Amino acid sequence: MKGDQFDPKGLIFEAYRIEGIGMAECRTIFLDWALSLSEGMDARRAIGVLIERYGAKADHPMTQVLREGLEQSVHTGRRGGRSGRARQ
Repeated sequence: MKGDQFDPKGLIFEAYRIEGIGMAECRTIFLDWALSLSEGMDARRAIGVLIERYGAKADHPMTQVLREGLEQSVHTGRRGGRSGRARQ
């Protein structure tokens, strides 16, 4: 499934459809999701939208991972190489 600006690859959507998915798998999917966000997209805003979208499934492990994502900073940009050193 093709997603939207908040879930570009439809990863979060698909995670909620997987029966018996665990926290470890949800964290892996979350990382892939975070890396797939377009440059300039505010990850905290996107997580908020996804929680609103899927919040009715509060007992799902992905909901817990998304809530943890709101508590922690999500960095989706580069952190190395020449451009990373130039900013320091």
